[in-house]
Amino acid sequence: MNLNYKNAKQKLLTDLDTNCQQFFVKNGYVLENAYYELLSDNIQKAESLFSAIKDADIRAHWAFFMISMINSDIREYPSYFELRNFLEIDLNILLHYYKGEYVQNIINYADFLFTINPEVHKFIGRVLYNNNYPEQSMYFLEKAKNYFFHDPELHYLLAYIYCNNGDFIKAQKALNDCIYVLPDYFPAVDLLKKINYKIK
Repeated sequence: MNLNYKNAKQKLLTDLDTNCQQFFVKNGYVLENAYYELLSDNIQKAESLFSAIKDADIRAHWAFFMISMINSDIREYPSYFELRNFLEIDLNILLHYYKGEYVQNIINYADFLFTINPEVHKFIGRVLYNNNYPEQSMYFLEKAKNYFFHDPELHYLLAYIYCNNGDFIKAQKALNDCIYVLPDYFPAVDLLKKINYKIK
């Protein structure tokens, strides 16, 4: 198979293929090789690779910090934007590869991460919901609501989940909360009309 960067990266996101790793090593893609090592449970090697480029690559800086959470040994902090841009993506990748212990170690720091980015509980809840962990998801989403009520996207997400569960009364309440925070949030206004019609 003739690899280029695009299909090698895509392959990395779906299954661990040694041909992809060889491509990354041969062509100097340190970040991608480091993720390969992380997903292969070679934590120390991954950490070393991320460390080598973390000052020049924001994704590597994030991943280096993520490993410190996995190892329960935090030594520096992520930025607001690192959490916003990478936390959900990487939790999804880890769950795809059945790295439940890694994910648990990361989300153990949710309350700490919240002090840097108040949307963290929502990010975690959304990832868990999308990966079929509904109870755990609702725990984090409810926590997000308690911590950061003025987030219309959060209320809409809760409404969407309640709708899927057939709980239209709770969905209606969540949508009303959403519209209270942001009256012109069109998806919420539209869904509320549909729910009100169902409840009648």
